[in-house]
Amino acid sequence: MKLIERTEYIQKLYDVKGTPDIKVITGVRRSGKSKLMEAFIEKIKHIDDIANIIHINYNDDENECLLEYHTLLDYVKNKYKKEKNNYLFIDEIQMCNGFEKAINSFHSSEKYDIYITGSNAFLLSSDLATLFTGRTFEIEVFPFSFKEFIEYYSYTDMQTAYNKYLIEGGMPGSYVYKNESDKHRYIRSIFDMLILRDIKQKYKIRNVVVLEKLTDYLTDNIANLTTPRKLTDMINRKGDAVDHKTVDKYIGYLCKAFAFYKVKRYDIQGRKYLSSTEKYYLSDHSFKYAKLGTKNQDYGRVLENIVAIELMRRGYELYVGVLYKKEIDFVAIKDSEKIYIQVANSVEDQNTKERELAPLQKIKDSYSKMLITRTGYPEYDIEGIKIVDITDWLLN
Repeated sequence: MKLIERTEYIQKLYDVKGTPDIKVITGVRRSGKSKLMEAFIEKIKHIDDIANIIHINYNDDENECLLEYHTLLDYVKNKYKKEKNNYLFIDEIQMCNGFEKAINSFHSSEKYDIYITGSNAFLLSSDLATLFTGRTFEIEVFPFSFKEFIEYYSYTDMQTAYNKYLIEGGMPGSYVYKNESDKHRYIRSIFDMLILRDIKQKYKIRNVVVLEKLTDYLTDNIANLTTPRKLTDMINRKGDAVDHKTVDKYIGYLCKAFAFYKVKRYDIQGRKYLSSTEKYYLSDHSFKYAKLGTKNQDYGRVLENIVAIELMRRGYELYVGVLYKKEIDFVAIKDSEKIYIQVANSVEDQNTKERELAPLQKIKDSYSKMLITRTGYPEYDIEGIKIVDITDWLLN
C-alpha cells in the first residue's frame, strides 16, 4: 500500500515529544493510527542521535509472549538504556491483559516518553483519566482528508477527484482495491466487524438487533436533527421493544467508538447551548455508501458530513445554529474565531440560493459567514457572505 506523510499529525506528536504526558493516539478503526506511529518513529530516528526506540505492536505474532502485563513490564525494563532517550511505543495496547498497570508503572518511573494506540472500545477518551493515573494527551486521527486523498492518488483534476472522494471517502485501506464493490465491502467490514463487534464485546450488549437498527438509522439520516425519543419510537414501530434510555446509551457507545460524532444546537440570539435535539455525523461518509449503497443518495447531506468532519479535523468545536426558528448548519468555534456556515450541494437555482442565504443574512454580528457548495468558480461575495466552492475550501 502506498504511504503518504501525514505532516499535521506528525507535527502534533512532535510538539508534545518529551513531555511527561502519556500520548494516546485515538480515532476510528483503520484511520491510520498504526502507520502514523511508525512514521513518527522514523522521524525520531532521524532527529535524535541518542534515541532508544522500544516499539511493540500487538498485531505481530512475535509479541504474543507479552500479552500479560508482568511480561510486558519485564520486556520494556530489559530494553531500557540509561544513557539514551527512551521512547516507548505500544500499538493495540488493549490486547495486553492489565495494560493500564504496566503503562502507569512506566509513567511513574519517569524514564520513558510514552505513546500508545488501542481499540476505541477499550481505550475510550472518557476512560483515559480513570485508566491512567498520570496525565494523558490525546491526539485524534481522522480518516484521510480530501487533500490527503489527492496526494495519495496524485490527482490534478480537482472536480474529478472530488467526485471520487464523495463516493470512496477517506478510509485508506480501501484504496488498494480496484473496484467500488470491493472497496465498499472492505469499509463495511470495518464498521460491522470491528466497530460494532468491539462495542458488543466491551459493553456485553444483548439486544444486538436494536443496536444494528439504530446504527442503520443514524447512518441513513446523517445531518438530520433527531432525539433519542424519536429514535426509540422508530425502533418500537418496527417491532422491537426498547426504551429511550437504552437508545441514548447505545448512541453514546457509537460516539465513544468514533463511529459517529454528535453535534448539539446553539441559540445564536440567546448565546446558549440547547439540549435534547442533535445531529449525528459519520466519522467517514464512505460508511454510508458501504452500508446502504449509492443509489438515491442525498448528496447534500453527504457534503455536509464531509464539511463537519473537516471542521473537526481543523480543530473547531461544532454546533447547529438556531436563530428565529431558522437553522444554520454549523457554528464553528476555535479560540476567539467563530464562523457561521451553510452547506448545500448546489445553489444554481436562485430559489435554493436565497433559501440557503436567508439564515445567514439574519445574523447581525460581525463574525464570518460562509456558504459552502459546488460552484466550480472562484470564491465570491453576496452581502458579506462568502460563497465558496467545496473543493477550494477543502484544499485551503
